[in-house]
Order: sequence, then structure tokens, then C-alpha cells
Amino acid sequence: MSAETSPGASVAVTETWVRWSASWRPNVPARLADATHDLAARALSGEHGRSMMEAEFALDEAAAAGVGPNLRYAMACRLVAERAPLRILPGERVVGSATLLEAPRHQAPLTGLSSTSHTTLGFHRLLQIGYRGLRQQVEARLARGGLDESGLDLLHAMRLCLAAAATWHRRHMALLDERVANSSGDERTTYEAVRQALARVPEEPPATFHEAVQSLWFAYAFQRLMGNWSGLGRIDEMLGPFLKQDLSEGRLTLDEARELLAHFWIKGCEWIGAIDVPSGDAQHYQNVVLSGVNAAGEDVTNEVTYLILDVVEELHISDFPIAVRVSPRTPDRLLRRLAEVQRHGGGIVSVYNEDVAVEGLVRFGYSLDEARTYANDGCWEVLIPGRTTFGYLPFDALGLLHEVLGLQDTSQPAPDFPSFDRLYAAYLERLSKHLDWHHEVADTWADNGHPAPLVSLLVEDCIERARGYYDRGSRYYALAPHAGGLANVANSLLAVKTLVYDERRMALPEFVDVLRSDWADQEPLRRYIQTRLPCYGNDNDEADAMLQQVFNDYTDLVARVKERRGVKRPCGISTFGREIEWAAPRGSRKASPDGHRVGAVLATNFSPSPGTDREGPTAALKSYCKMDFTRTPNGATLELKLHPGSTRGEEGLEALVGLLRTFIELRGFYLQIDVVDSALLLDAQRHPDKYPNLSVRISGWSARFATLSREWQDMIIARTQQTL
Repeated sequence: MSAETSPGASVAVTETWVRWSASWRPNVPARLADATHDLAARALSGEHGRSMMEAEFALDEAAAAGVGPNLRYAMACRLVAERAPLRILPGERVVGSATLLEAPRHQAPLTGLSSTSHTTLGFHRLLQIGYRGLRQQVEARLARGGLDESGLDLLHAMRLCLAAAATWHRRHMALLDERVANSSGDERTTYEAVRQALARVPEEPPATFHEAVQSLWFAYAFQRLMGNWSGLGRIDEMLGPFLKQDLSEGRLTLDEARELLAHFWIKGCEWIGAIDVPSGDAQHYQNVVLSGVNAAGEDVTNEVTYLILDVVEELHISDFPIAVRVSPRTPDRLLRRLAEVQRHGGGIVSVYNEDVAVEGLVRFGYSLDEARTYANDGCWEVLIPGRTTFGYLPFDALGLLHEVLGLQDTSQPAPDFPSFDRLYAAYLERLSKHLDWHHEVADTWADNGHPAPLVSLLVEDCIERARGYYDRGSRYYALAPHAGGLANVANSLLAVKTLVYDERRMALPEFVDVLRSDWADQEPLRRYIQTRLPCYGNDNDEADAMLQQVFNDYTDLVARVKERRGVKRPCGISTFGREIEWAAPRGSRKASPDGHRVGAVLATNFSPSPGTDREGPTAALKSYCKMDFTRTPNGATLELKLHPGSTRGEEGLEALVGLLRTFIELRGFYLQIDVVDSALLLDAQRHPDKYPNLSVRISGWSARFATLSREWQDMIIARTQQTL
């Protein structure tokens, strides 16, 4: 069975995309072939995603009766490999497509189970040993014996999943044979090259760059076919040695290698148009990490690093959010290249401060060599790839403050703390109780036994332990607490301290009544708070000191229990868009002390609250960097929205490079820069058809603006427009 659409149907889409790209992103170098642009336009238009269907087949329940949960999953995997539609398009140089609609819905087809995300699997191991090596490990573990029923269920399921992967491979080879036989000229030559690149891999370790690119994608696509949303990890470290060898032996050129990577990137767009979600069409956690050092401390930056940035600059594909690891040792060439790509907008390329991230992981308890290998979970939370089962539990720290102030239960009298210190102590007590609850959940979190044998194949030490990804088979388990709304917590605490305890304008119960009434008849007071009191994000020592206090106390509380019952609890700070869903519960708790009305959408992640950062991007960055982010080993991010006009020309480029250098020197953790004009976003909101590929940074991902709900669009528009 094959799924393919006519190239002729895409001509209008291609022309629209090209016109848009030329008008919005002028002077982008044209390095890629026209045919590559055509393939990109088809995928970006949603053509492939809209053609996806649910599986039209089902497990034989009689055959599956009585088998273990992992083996049942593997039986579904085998049937999917046998029956899922294949898609091989004329001209594409990398093949393998996850074509079932269940997958972008985060479901494992035919199983009735949710699939796995928030992880980065060990694709580097697959490139080293191939499926054959994994199969040998499974067989060796079975041969050693000493296995209980669960262990046997998992290992037999792994064996069947590998057989399913081989079946999917054979079907593609047969279809390629058919295409070769029925084509001629350049089209036939391309099919032959693809067939040659796929013939040995992923069963065997790749020997050439084309084989490595194809092997990585094919294994990744098979995970996606079963609905798993993994990050890709450090793709330049994985692929760079193959390219270096091919270049030295004259097997291909840099231009040819760029085309292969472009086709890889295009494959990642195949779910566009499949489903509609408020948070946009690219939230499938396909994150990529570039540059930085390896386990031995050696820089991995190579030609693949730069070729990927070329591809993103030219095709503006946002479906693989890229995080580049930077440090004081980062070459000037790379920092400048980052800035060149970032100023085209989309927020597609973000940066980690490598030294801070590594120090935080070592401080938390990882060895230095493992800490250096870090990647992310699909957004930007830090983990050790291929060794970690990861999850996080976000919570609204501002909501906890509202509770302490009596804004949740308005039937009770407003509290009256005799001093600010007593109020703050009550807040820390409430925060501590929430973290106690988190640790109770984490104690048993690794024991749920959810079947995931396909994922478990690429996670150490699941084979050796004969235990799955969700059943204590992974080397590391981490369930991270993530506080959101800390900027508004600090601003609110400072407002209460100033008005009630320092200036004594009113007693605390009186101020609480004002908040319960949503500032009724108190607009001058609300405006005074918003315009006259200092706020985090302006390099103001008083405001930033309040957030430092909250930050330090929160991270201290989390650090009391770093690990228990085999589950790590690395501290993090994030919202990941939940500032929208939290707005309604906050509304039930009434207005916020920092001058916001009921139901306002407030700060994202560890960024300043929208509109309060009035002193420019450098001031916002300085406020953020006053925190010691080695205390948050799971991360905390700052978002900046820059006006495109301030990044133009050589002067604008140098200013953006300077901002990146400041981030490195002041020891930030993670920085997301989106270069976009708020006026253009408003026009795109009114006329979405004019902007089919206008991407914006959301949180740990970028998405095409037109696919966001109105609420999410408004959130992006409301971010402070900064000028360098």
C-alpha cells in the first residue's frame, strides 16, 4: 500500500510559499536546488499531513489474548509495519514516513495506549551498532536467563519490534525496486541512490554520510510511526564524522551534503496539517542540539553544524527546533552564523550556555563526562540522552501566593500578616507543601509499567535489566518540579511590601479587598503599581533582588530531595504555554498584586511579565542573569522578541552577536530570541492566508502563526517588542 499525491496539485502551493518567502525574508542565500524547494513547499503546505488517515486494520484479538502487555504492543508494531501506507515521493533523497493519523495524536496505533514523548532516545547507539547490534544484545540477554515473566515479555517484544522494523524496511526496498524499474533519467538515478543508501541501514552501522542520514531518519521515522515523539539529540556529533570521511575521500561535496540534510529537514514537516491544536502545528518535540563539547570535553562543531544552519535559513522550517550550545570558547564564525539565522525570525534557533548547564548537572550529581553529553527532552529541559526516562510537573507559583493572600477563598476574612517577613514565610510554607506533594508523586512515578518496548530498545539499560522505559529499566529516572509565574510572584511580593509594609498606604486586608474586587474604583492605584514600582526585567536591583530571594528559596526547597526511590528531582522553571490555562484559575483567585486584572495572561517561563520590561533587551538579560542557574539543573529560559529593523545590516548583526556574548558572559542558561514585528503579527492574525509559513517561537518549540488559536496568537503579540 502506498500513499502519494500528485506533484501537479502542489504548483499553486509552491508558488504561494515562494512568493511569501521572498517578500518576508529578502536576501536569503539560494544554495538548494529548485526541486528541493518544491518538496519543502509541498510538505509545509500540509499536503502530506492532510492525507493521513487512521489505521484501517486492527489486531487479531484472539491471537493477542493472554499475551503480556509489551508483547501485545509489539504485535501491533508488527502489523503497523506490515500494513501502514508507504510514501516515497519522486525526487526525495531520504525516505520513510510515519503516515498513520494516530501518531501526531500522541497515540500508539492499534494499542489503545498513549505514546512516549519528552525524551531523546539513543540514536547515537543505533548508528554505532545498527539494529543487528541491538538484536544481538537482546538475544544475549535472553540466553543468560534468570528472567521473570515481565522480563521475558519485554525482551520477546523487543525482538518482535526489531522484526517489525525489518519488515518496514523490506517494504520500502520493494517499493524502491518498483520505482527504479518504472522510471528513467534523473528520477531513476535518484531512486537508485536512495535504494543504495537504504539497502544496509539501519540493520547495519552506516558507512557513508548518505547512509548515516538515511539510517538516522529511518529509525526515527519508525519510532514516529508508532506515535513516539522523541528529540533527535546531537545530530552534528552523530553525523559529522561520516561527512568528514566522505569529504576526505571525495565521495561527495558540501553542496551535496547540504541537499541531503535539507531533505532530512523536509521529512520532519510531514505531520503539518494532520491535526489542529491551539498551540500550533509543530509541537512534536523534534528537537535538535548542535555544537558544544563531547564527553571528553572536545568541541564537536563541524561542517554539519553549519550546513544545518544553512538549511534552516533557506527553507525556514521550524519543525526541528534547534538549540546551539555556546560558551566562551564558541568560534566567532558560529556566533555570527547564529545571529544571521536568528534575524530571519521564527525563533527556530535558540542557545544554551553550555558551561552553566554542565556545571548545574555536575552540582546535581552527574559525572562530568555524562553532564557534557546533555541534550533535551523535546523542549529545552536538560537530560542525558538515551539513558533517561523523563517527566516534569509544572505548577503555578503565583497561584500559591494568591492562596496565601486569601484570594482563593473569598468567603473568609482577608489575612493580616503583621510583617512582610511573616507573609513571605507563609508563602514559603505553602511552596514547601506543594513540593512535598511532588516528591510523593515522584516516589512511585517510575513504577507504572506502561508498555514501550520500541522506545526501550534505544534506552540504556533496558535490555540488560530486562525492564522497560516506564518500569525502572532506564539508567536514570527524573521527574522535575517546574515553577511557573515567578516573575509575577516577585513583582507581586514587592508591590505588597512597598504599599502595605513600607509606605503603609493601606493595611493588608484592605489591599486584599481591592484585589478581590478586581481593582474596582482603584484604577489610579493599579496604574501606580504598574508604572511607578520596579519590576523584574529592567536591571533594577530592588526588583531583581526580590526575584533572587524567591529563586534561591525555591531552589533550596527542591534541593532538599535530589533523589529518592531511584527517581531524580532536578529543579526547573517553566510555563510552556500554561500561562494561558493558568489565567482562568488565577481569575477565580482574583486580581494579582502587581497590577494585573482578573484573568490576565502573565509571564512566560522565566521571562519578565509582558509589558513590564521597558529598558530594552540587554536590561532584561541582565536581570535574568542575576540568578545562579547551576541551581536549576533542569533549566530556566528567557524569551526576547526583537524588532526586525534593529537587526538589519552589519550594525544590527553585530548588536545581535553582542547580545549573545552578553548572555554567555553573564552566565544565563537558555535564551530564545524571536525577531518579528508585532505589527506584522497583527496583520497575519487578520490575513492568515498572506503568511503561510510565518513561524514564531512559542516556548520549547516554534509553530506557524496561522495555526495558533486566537488566544495563543494574542499571547505572542503581547510579548514586549524590544529594540537592540
